[in-house]
Amino acid sequence: MPSRLSSLSFKQMSYSLVENLLILFCVFLAVAIRFSLSADQVLGYEFVFFKSLLIASVCQFSFYYHDLYAIHFESRRRDWLLGFAQSLAASSIILAVLYYLFPSLIIGRGIFLLTIILLPSVLIPWRIVYFRLLRIKPMKENILIIGSGQAARIMGELVYTEHKDKYNILGFLDEDPARIGERVINPGIIGAYDGLSKIMEAHRINRIIVAVQDRRGKLPVSDLLRYKFQGVAIEESETFYERLAGKILVENIKPSWFIFSSGFRRFRILKLMKRGMDLILSTITLLVTLPLFLFIAVAIKLESFGPVFFRQERVGENEEIFVLLKFRSMRNDAESETGPLWASKDDSRITRVGNFLRRSRLDELPQLINVIKGDMSFVGPRPERPYFIERLEKQIPYYMLRHTLKPGITGWAQIRYSYGASVEDALEKLQYDLFYIKNLSFWLDITIISETIKIVLLQRGSR
Repeated sequence: MPSRLSSLSFKQMSYSLVENLLILFCVFLAVAIRFSLSADQVLGYEFVFFKSLLIASVCQFSFYYHDLYAIHFESRRRDWLLGFAQSLAASSIILAVLYYLFPSLIIGRGIFLLTIILLPSVLIPWRIVYFRLLRIKPMKENILIIGSGQAARIMGELVYTEHKDKYNILGFLDEDPARIGERVINPGIIGAYDGLSKIMEAHRINRIIVAVQDRRGKLPVSDLLRYKFQGVAIEESETFYERLAGKILVENIKPSWFIFSSGFRRFRILKLMKRGMDLILSTITLLVTLPLFLFIAVAIKLESFGPVFFRQERVGENEEIFVLLKFRSMRNDAESETGPLWASKDDSRITRVGNFLRRSRLDELPQLINVIKGDMSFVGPRPERPYFIERLEKQIPYYMLRHTLKPGITGWAQIRYSYGASVEDALEKLQYDLFYIKNLSFWLDITIISETIKIVLLQRGSR
């Protein structure tokens, strides 16, 4: 999948694979220290590889859920160190439970303690070296951006703020030679379109980003064609932005981009797999959480007058209206005077029980019934109310495209962006929704569900 997800996944998979090997090394070293064994004896220790792999898997699972693969050690050292300590503690607890339930997995108390001591002395220096290597310029791709307008500025800011470890912007080109030297972000305009050849000869440029809205008769097409055949990567700004940001910049895109770009394909087998996963996950989750329904219902009834379940019309696939089910988290008369409103931070309409339900996402459990009925999917764009849809379709381009899929309990926009409560938020979330629709796949759904579990456990982004 030509996206930020795929590039980041490859990078993170490579990083986590090395880290996995380092954790295994720490376990083997702990065995050698504990029993003063030689290398051959360590490898012959009782099921040492499988027991080491269990420790490594639990540690990396804990690292992931403490966001250690999302925090750069160099930029947020205190956060990483705190998360590292917390994840080691969590790993110890998880392994202790597993050892209690399955005694055959125990590797030995002395070995385990030595491993916990060795891990910081190996993994912290590894991360320092890794991120310092990423800052070395020869390790980065040199980028030249053709254009200096809004689209070019957005590309530059995205690279400069979030992807400096991978890309180095040499500068921008503008149609007008008189603008050479002007600052766009950092650096500025270093040449005109007709000076592309000289700039390419003077610098080692790996990638050219074309960020020009009106290209007719302006771009140095023959030069671009020549460099393309010489192996230089050339991308449109819209494609480059999608790949790096994990969303589609709808305000700068023409309908032709959607028509001719790759993606947006719906294979029958994918639809069947998605529906099968919906039914399996929803049924299992509903059965497991069913005992909670009674406690939540009692808590809602004890605090405020009104029904336990909240029923509201939402817009689904192909703009069909369906009735969404949720546990009621607001006063029964929440919109009697104001009419439809987005929920806001510290919303006075939300009850105390409702506040807990929203933070824990337990208020959304009844939506599992909507998924089983076929109104919704487990993963998809967030279902919105007809009142807001009517307004948003008039203000936001391509907003109707999000209704080409079933809405979901969770989704790419939900895990990438916090709760939306304005037209600006709706625009931002639409960009993520369109990315999901364009790159729809089974593995993307698995990634979203995994991230959702982490968000629920850490109680992020609720309102």
